[in-house]
Amino acid sequence: MKIIKKSGWLAIVFLVLGAGCAHVISEGVRSEVDPSVTFEMLRRDAKAHRGKVVFLGGVIVRAVNEEDGTLLEVYQTRTDRQGRPVDLDHSAGRFLAFYPGFLDAEIYRKGRRVTLAGVVEGERVQKLGKVDYRYPLLRVREIYLWKKERAAFYPPPYDPWGQGWWGPWSPWGPWDPWWPYPFRHRYWP
Repeated sequence: MKIIKKSGWLAIVFLVLGAGCAHVISEGVRSEVDPSVTFEMLRRDAKAHRGKVVFLGGVIVRAVNEEDGTLLEVYQTRTDRQGRPVDLDHSAGRFLAFYPGFLDAEIYRKGRRVTLAGVVEGERVQKLGKVDYRYPLLRVREIYLWKKERAAFYPPPYDPWGQGWWGPWSPWGPWDPWWPYPFRHRYWP
C-alpha cells in the first residue's frame, strides 16, 4: 500500500515537472512538420518546399493587418526545446508569416518573440531598405506569442550599521573596491 502511495506521488511530481518543459506548438501540428527543411533551405529556394509544414521562431519586425488576415514580418532565430526563440543577436534572415485572421498589431508588435508552425506557400519579394529582399512566405497553422520577460532586480546588500541601503557612512557602496561589479554599474551613475 505504501509503495502505491509513493509511486502515485512520484507520478504527480513528474507530471508537474514535465509540464514546465512542454512545447508551445501542439503535438498534432508538430507531427506534420518536416524536420529536414531548414530555414537556410527556405531562404535559398522556398518554392521547392511549397506545401511542407515547417517550424520557426523569431522576433517580430512588423505586423500589417490586411483585409483577409495579418502579415507578420519576422527575423528568424534559433529555438530551444520548448520552441522559445533564443540567441536573438543571430539570424539567418527574415520571413513573412500570413495569419488568416485578425492579430492586433499592438499586441503582435515589433520586438515580441513568436513561435509558429506554418505551410510554405513560396516567396514574396519586397523592399528591405533599398534592396529587393526575397522573403519565404508561410501560411500560419499555429502561432504562439511569448510573454515579455522582465529584467531581474537584485537589491544591494543592507547596511547593518543602520544607515539604510546606501547610507553616506556605509562601508558597502559603489565607491568600495570590493563592491560587486554588477551593482556598481547598475545602481550607481
